[in-house]
Amino acid sequence: MRVSLQRRPAAADRLEQLTPYPFTVLGWSVDDIATTVAGLTANGVVFERFEGVEQDELGVWRSPGGARVAWFKDPDGNTLSLTQFRADYPRRHERR
Repeated sequence: MRVSLQRRPAAADRLEQLTPYPFTVLGWSVDDIATTVAGLTANGVVFERFEGVEQDELGVWRSPGGARVAWFKDPDGNTLSLTQFRADYPRRHERR
């Protein structure tokens, strides 16, 4: 997966005010969350830590169903996520 974080637009191109939502607004499914998180971290992305949520050293949470999830913010403060589903989890195009 390739994610490119761009510089913020010039002041004339920005909204006057943006209030980010308090939940994940966009997420990506990845095959290897540890490698993806490590690569993004090496490029300056900071992953979120949440009080009361058990996360590993990379900031990855394991859901009760086995999916692994990590969150980060875009330059405007919106929460984005990466999810690695269990190997036996059917992909969207495989679901009936």
